[in-house]
Amino acid sequence: MPVEGAIGPASADFVRRALARAAKEKAQLVVLQIDTPGGLDTSMREMIKHILASPVPVAAYVSPSGARAASAGTFILYASHYAAMAPGTNLGAASPVSIGGSPQQKDDKKDSGVDTMTKKVTNDAVAYIRSLAQVRGRNADWGERAVREAVSLPAEEAVKQKVIDFVAADVPTLLKQIDKKANLQTANAQVIIVEVDWRTRILGVITNPSVAYLLILIGIYALIFEFTNPGLILPGVVGAICVVLALYSFHLLPVNYAGLALIVLGIAFMVAEAFLPAFGSLGIGGLIAFVLGSIILLDTDNVPGFEIPYALIGGVAAASAAFLFFVVGVAVRNRRRPVVTGREQMIGARGEAIEDFEREGWARVHGENWRVRANAPVRRGDRLQVKAIDGLILTVEVER
Repeated sequence: MPVEGAIGPASADFVRRALARAAKEKAQLVVLQIDTPGGLDTSMREMIKHILASPVPVAAYVSPSGARAASAGTFILYASHYAAMAPGTNLGAASPVSIGGSPQQKDDKKDSGVDTMTKKVTNDAVAYIRSLAQVRGRNADWGERAVREAVSLPAEEAVKQKVIDFVAADVPTLLKQIDKKANLQTANAQVIIVEVDWRTRILGVITNPSVAYLLILIGIYALIFEFTNPGLILPGVVGAICVVLALYSFHLLPVNYAGLALIVLGIAFMVAEAFLPAFGSLGIGGLIAFVLGSIILLDTDNVPGFEIPYALIGGVAAASAAFLFFVVGVAVRNRRRPVVTGREQMIGARGEAIEDFEREGWARVHGENWRVRANAPVRRGDRLQVKAIDGLILTVEVER
């Protein structure tokens, strides 16, 4: 089973289903072929829970040469029944960075709340990796150093320090080594490669923070467009689908809902700017709330593969301001424009009398002859203005 890229909800779901399949088919061994820079703590812990509960032994194998098992990958190696690495690979650097800080703080910040939180998270991670080391009989002291000091090890050194069990150039070599050490018939066993399926690929796309961020914005904008132009249907359908997908992604990701609330509030303020004479205060305030909400939306700072680039936030903020100030503004201005068709557009229209009359007569309005009624005598050529419509008769007033 390949476990490549950042560890996230898609990786955890893939491992869960693959381990269940291995147990159902009574496989002798599951090999996780790992190449990861790390990932989300929640997803890593979910994967480890499934590995620890698996009735089928699991071998974590860092491969091919040049691959790594950094951060979350190190925890997964410690949790597996067997740990192996290909030559030219490395593991370690397991310090928690999900709160955006480094594992060590400056002396002048030792009493700060951020430093206290960092210590709590670090100590929790240390206790976790030591407990995994005790379960599997691995080097607990080095695991603690990997968390506290962010140290790393190449494959050969990892074997010497009893962090892993084997160095194997390929999977068949690994299977032979496990066959010698354990009571498993793996040397000549059939190898079945479990490919990443469409479900995992789709889940990996929609749980990408940048994609989830764009989905919620597209959904909100599409719904706004539908509400300002009722009856188009398509924007409403697209908006509803995007919002539901985004909310599902946020359910799986470590979302800061204060950030989401700020985004929605910012969009609401920018929309209100188009309707209310706020002289830019609502729009500017909304833009500021939108940017701040986007920055704090996800608690994944410094987690590889799970950050929203500031360039994306800036571009989306500029596009959002343009969309809401100009597109929504144009829609509002169009609603306020004078009516140019139907009966209502005749009110206030100007025309010219084409005959003399006392009470009723004929006049030309908008290039057409109309029966008109006036309260004063009218002479041919007088300029008239329409004040009301009664059936097909216009009530007019002479312009002096």
